[in-house]
Amino acid sequence: MKFERRDLLLIVGLLLFMIGLIPFMAPVYAVVIVTIMYFVIKVFVGKRRKSIQKDVGAGICMECGSKLLDMKCTSCDQPSS
Repeated sequence: MKFERRDLLLIVGLLLFMIGLIPFMAPVYAVVIVTIMYFVIKVFVGKRRKSIQKDVGAGICMECGSKLLDMKCTSCDQPSS
């Protein structure tokens, strides 16, 4: 989990969420909840990014959008019979 620029937006959003929780619970609990939310979101996004990277592989075809295998489209580069 490395820090990226978009994490700043996540942190600001979670801080605002924490401020919204403070009237309903103790500030310590709000901080704990927001901290747990931050790490859960980071893990979810990391796993999702890995699955997308695995699906895309070498890239996608600009014509049909299918996955490229050996730099050839599985749909467009088929010999038409």
